[in-house]
Amino acid sequence: MKIHEYQAHALFAEFGIPTPGGRMAADAATAAQTAQELGLPVVLKAQVHSGGRGKAGGVKLITTAAELQPAAEKILGLTINGLPVRKLFVCPAITVASESYLSLLIDRGQATLTFIGCADGGVEIEETAKTSPEKIRRLAVRIAEARHLSRETCRPFAQLLFREAGQAEAAIDIMLGMAKLFLARDCSLVEINPLVVDGRGKVLALDGKIQFDDNALFRHEETEQLRDMDAEDREELEAKAAGLSFVRLEGNIGCMVNGAGLAMATMDIIKYFGGKPANFLDVGGSSNPNKIVDAFRMILRDKQVKIIFINIFGGITRCDDVARGILAARAQLTIDVPIIIRLVGTNEAQARELLGESDMKVALTLEEGAQMAAKWVQAL
Repeated sequence: MKIHEYQAHALFAEFGIPTPGGRMAADAATAAQTAQELGLPVVLKAQVHSGGRGKAGGVKLITTAAELQPAAEKILGLTINGLPVRKLFVCPAITVASESYLSLLIDRGQATLTFIGCADGGVEIEETAKTSPEKIRRLAVRIAEARHLSRETCRPFAQLLFREAGQAEAAIDIMLGMAKLFLARDCSLVEINPLVVDGRGKVLALDGKIQFDDNALFRHEETEQLRDMDAEDREELEAKAAGLSFVRLEGNIGCMVNGAGLAMATMDIIKYFGGKPANFLDVGGSSNPNKIVDAFRMILRDKQVKIIFINIFGGITRCDDVARGILAARAQLTIDVPIIIRLVGTNEAQARELLGESDMKVALTLEEGAQMAAKWVQAL
């Protein structure tokens, strides 16, 4: 789960991480009034769950009152990476003497929380990692240690980001606050980019991003309340409500699979044979035929889909229930693209019998099905 920058700043303040301040505005008039109250100059920042706001015109420095409302209206009219801008964060403009990068995330391979830092902030950290990997600094912390993180543990890392002793000590305070926030709210990412030194030498979190572990939201009602449904992908929300995991991609082979690992393997092998998956779709371990109907609906909305490949490994999932779902979908929906099916596992014989008189193609192996789908599309 993601939250907006203005919400991240509020959490930063709660956990002792200093920011320049600012307030959210949902319309241009409120943004203009808020800016006047904060005092010019200010920065208007589009609030969307996406990067690239500055390049898209979603961040604007305002120095005069006459600019306020027109600029706010323009930003609120933007769509950034497919997401409409519905809120602004109005922040006091500050003088920036230097910019750094600092984040805390989970390193699953090492089973640690890991601070990642770079003395060059304000840019895409992924690009820095590609072009100048030596600039990326890391500090791995075991979970037990993170609960009682010491200044001594953080100090060598902070000194790599800030040479001035006072600024390094301020960075340590921020790291301790990030660790407390991360653990208290079950975060998956806490990122500050840039972490700046202002004109007075104070270290501030100028821009913040926080993501939460969806699996832990049941114990964080206060976090769930921060969710902005209007800012999230409609299809993914609909899929979640139906018990599906769905992500739209750019290919033309619709995929319906049970299990996230198998779904990823299915997409990989389709790519291996020259095909392009149109989606990631995990129907999970349930044997409810209605989920199969819902899955078909989601796949068929994409007019780029030329063929559907269904790959089911029946453990908990019963293949015969999947087959009933496929037949129900064909009865309820207009499906005018070919379907390739690979069903193996629990009750696969019954499933094959149910589908025996249909015109759908049956594959005995994942390799055969993926190769068949890729070749079929290439021949169209």
